[in-house]
Amino acid sequence: MNTQVLDQPQAKASQGLKVIDVDTHWTEPADLWTSRAPAKWRDRVPQMKPDANGVPTWTIDGDISLGLSSASSVVHDTGRKAVGYEFRNWGIDQVHPACSQAAPRLEIMDMQGIWAQILYPNVLGFGGQGRMRADGSNAVPTIDAELRLVSTQIYNDACAEVQQQASGRLLPQALLPWWDIKEAVKEAERCVAMGMTGININSDPHRNGMTDLSDEYWTPLWELCSDKDLPINFHIGSSDSSNSWFGSSPWPSFDSAQKLAMGSAMMFIANSQVIGNIIISGLLERFPKLKFVSVESGVGWLPFLLEALEYQIAESGAGIGGRYSMTPLEYFRRNIFACFWFERQDFAYVTRRLGVDNIMFESDFPHPTCLYPDPLSSAHASLEGFSDEEKVKVLSTNAARCYNIDLS
Repeated sequence: MNTQVLDQPQAKASQGLKVIDVDTHWTEPADLWTSRAPAKWRDRVPQMKPDANGVPTWTIDGDISLGLSSASSVVHDTGRKAVGYEFRNWGIDQVHPACSQAAPRLEIMDMQGIWAQILYPNVLGFGGQGRMRADGSNAVPTIDAELRLVSTQIYNDACAEVQQQASGRLLPQALLPWWDIKEAVKEAERCVAMGMTGININSDPHRNGMTDLSDEYWTPLWELCSDKDLPINFHIGSSDSSNSWFGSSPWPSFDSAQKLAMGSAMMFIANSQVIGNIIISGLLERFPKLKFVSVESGVGWLPFLLEALEYQIAESGAGIGGRYSMTPLEYFRRNIFACFWFERQDFAYVTRRLGVDNIMFESDFPHPTCLYPDPLSSAHASLEGFSDEEKVKVLSTNAARCYNIDLS
């Protein structure tokens, strides 16, 4: 493992502070599902198979593509970061072992000055939506419910193993079988029992033939999350309709690098719909203890969104009759967290406007926009002008409070 690129200037600067990176990803090992599946499922669970061109590709239920052939990492085995689009041709054997193995990940974290990381998936989608639709929508074959459930459970089992291997410094967030509320609640309870600290869920189930997240159908899950103080994560691209790097956002004439730049930037904005709908729905009136996290969406757009919601609620009459007891900004400060990584312009103003207690740091390792190899240099540049107390909150204690992480 080549670590020469890691000169760790900020690892020393942050010595003594337990920095928590709240958005990183886990490159799933090729045998994650097949090595854990019972014999009856082994040929059907997610696995890598060569496609028509001989390229190893993730498939489920035999030959149904999960749409992912690369290792979803821009960090090469040599330690260098990919330039542009070249990472799309890298397989798991070409990327850094820290992408998929606990021990090398901890080694890099130690050199970077990162104490703990929250981990998100790739293969099954950031919200567990990847080819896991209940209705076969968008001309995608229906995967039977039992196979979808087994695949989700095996993923969570593997996550719990990683968390244990890392002594709680790597904290993968659980996927849920969102297409079945009873199974979703059962799986959330099982994951809590395994020590997992949060859940991921499809942000737009209503686009897959189900009710939206404000419907009473979801009440058992919200009750569980409220009772267990379990945060609900909405990573950008956590639904079929919002996960569009190369879809509707970029113009068709763009080359792959232009599409990646435009699509990645616009995916941030998709989370504005999630946050806006959570607030407008009244969900936070019914469940005042819920915690939601907007992941990898940045924070600069949030003051405008919250001000716009307040104005439009008043203009539309949506709040007549006492529907809302708080302003959108007040709901945000009480119930919602958001994450930053590259932002610097007016960042101090934005953070203080939203509430310093609600903003957390992320690096997005090892995805295309990640802060690598020295994430804390970027973080400290963003936090210029912040007090020491504010820096501790943003880099550590806010995340510890959100995910119930013991810092002792």
